[in-house]
Amino acid sequence: MSASPSIPAARARSATRRPNRLRQKLKRELENLKAEVAFLSFWSPTGRHHRHSSGGSHGPGFTDVVLVAAKDGPKGDPSSPVPAHRAILAGQSAVFKAMLENEMEESRNGTIKISDVSYHALQLFVGYLYVEACLDEQMACELLVLAEKYQVERLKAYCEKFLVSKLNWDNSLKCYAFAHQHNANHLLGAALSLIMDNLDGLRNHQEYLELVEKDPRLVVELYEAILASRKKMQRLRILLRNNSLVWRKVLRIHEKGAFLVLIIFFLQE
Repeated sequence: MSASPSIPAARARSATRRPNRLRQKLKRELENLKAEVAFLSFWSPTGRHHRHSSGGSHGPGFTDVVLVAAKDGPKGDPSSPVPAHRAILAGQSAVFKAMLENEMEESRNGTIKISDVSYHALQLFVGYLYVEACLDEQMACELLVLAEKYQVERLKAYCEKFLVSKLNWDNSLKCYAFAHQHNANHLLGAALSLIMDNLDGLRNHQEYLELVEKDPRLVVELYEAILASRKKMQRLRILLRNNSLVWRKVLRIHEKGAFLVLIIFFLQE
């Protein structure tokens, strides 16, 4: 009987811990957002807009850690520190996370020394971590539009790869329309493949109904692309079925891991 009073107490403690965990999670997310906004508002590749001191009076970006390249600056002078935010570094790198969360020297003095790297390389590295932290689907779409407009092909390819990684049935038609508009062929093909795998549900897709109203020509082009893709696959199957020599070649090439190369060859014929 003595254990019964502890049950309500345990439930009360559990109920108290849940809001605390939620508050801590929201606090971490808020800190990350503040760090990202501050960085995007004040960070520049030259680092001229930042000041950092160990006394807690940080520059206008409210950075709380600096990274220092071990190599000297471009003229032999000591490298300038690259300011950053602990939340971003820890969120993007398991190594930085271990440094900053444990009682290591870097965590205590707020300075991380990076060996065998130049100042400019370190700047680019930190900038990349922030891009990764801030990138979402909306930002990737906007960057892709800019990359296409100014012919920055590597950035466009990077954004396409990111958007393909986020592709799902719910956003497939939206991504297809976006890719069609901005000549993003990699994203276009991935979206088309996903749509073809789910044709039975296409007519009930909310984005499809909206697309019929807004851009019926694109809907027609979508069906044309589906039919063209099916015809190519049918042609490939006929070639493989009717030509035993080709089939033997396919088997040999497949063993070498180049099966897709042969498929592409036939589709382009």
